[in-house]
Amino acid sequence: MIAEQLAVDGGRPVRDVRLPFHRPCVEEDEIAEVVETLRGGWLTTGPRVKRFEQEVAAYVGAKHAVALNSATAALHLALDAIGLRADDEVIVPVYTFTASAEVVMYFGARPVLVDVDPATLNIDPAAVEAAITERTRAIISVDLGGVPCDYDALRVIAARHNLPVIDDAAHAIPSSYKGRPIGSVADLTAFSFYVTKPLATGEGGMLLTDDDGYAERARIMSLHGMSRDAWKRYTAEGSWYYEIVAPGFKYNMTDVAAALGLRQLTKQGRFRDERLSIARRYDAAFGKLPELQTPTVPADMETSWHLYVLRLNLDMLTADRARVIDALAAENVATSVHYIPLHLHPAYRDRYGFVPDSYPIAYREYRRALSLPIFPGMTDRDVDDVIEAVRKVIGHYRR
Repeated sequence: MIAEQLAVDGGRPVRDVRLPFHRPCVEEDEIAEVVETLRGGWLTTGPRVKRFEQEVAAYVGAKHAVALNSATAALHLALDAIGLRADDEVIVPVYTFTASAEVVMYFGARPVLVDVDPATLNIDPAAVEAAITERTRAIISVDLGGVPCDYDALRVIAARHNLPVIDDAAHAIPSSYKGRPIGSVADLTAFSFYVTKPLATGEGGMLLTDDDGYAERARIMSLHGMSRDAWKRYTAEGSWYYEIVAPGFKYNMTDVAAALGLRQLTKQGRFRDERLSIARRYDAAFGKLPELQTPTVPADMETSWHLYVLRLNLDMLTADRARVIDALAAENVATSVHYIPLHLHPAYRDRYGFVPDSYPIAYREYRRALSLPIFPGMTDRDVDDVIEAVRKVIGHYRR
């Protein structure tokens, strides 16, 4: 239907071959590192994981890094480390992926959702302040798309109420806040190394902190609650003996994943520069179109450009966001949506009695947001095609 309308409007699709929303950038040195790991015979948690932890910690300027199998695991262990208990509350932005809030529910605690800043879509510090109660135990921030939150304001609020700040920085390596790398700003930081993330190990994550106690607890709980450096029992320096000091989890990273991560870490500057170049071309192309709103990055922050979230001024269009996405797909350009706000999902809506306007800013901005392809390896022609497709579709639906 839409494809037929666009064919009438513009003839053939912009592209003959579909451009994916994302394609991981895996080069020959990553492949060689993984092959060497496989030949070395150490596949699970071992020396490469330890090295990866050390190098990520040094890269962001954190004292401790604990390599894990996901950012969700990192968030879970962060809440465990601070001693979260049933009936406690944790403040979480409503505009995020479910992992940011579901980990709170693992404890029988309540995620207290708050609305976001309309410019950055990050957690609104004023909403955080208003949501704090005697049961509040932590604040979880989310650096959406890689844009850091307003950490000065959040840290002032957190200090006033003696609360730790846990940064869901799944998108935010290598972002920085006022010159400080994300990973060294919050009390605890969770990175994601999922396949679509800036640093990709397929599946993976890492918890960063300067607190010795938090790090020690996370290490123990990441592998069944075993006493520290349990993996060494398989080495010449280890022993068969171990102790379970707490009922823990199976969250450890493998050396195979760490092998990918070690090589990917060396390329973060180049990968970010490629995404930045694409973002600048998108800004130049779309910034003058009144039907579109380009992303906001505060002047004192640097984003990883994990996402390029374009927002539609729907009052200037004859189509809604879903139709625009379908039309771009007809042009063979894939897009995505980040994110469906948590209060719209049945798991949260039905449990807590939310309605769409419970969080009016998140609901309004979600309905007009879509994410464009932005990944290392996109050619100039790929970027040209995205720009042409967006212009064509917007022109087709312009009022």
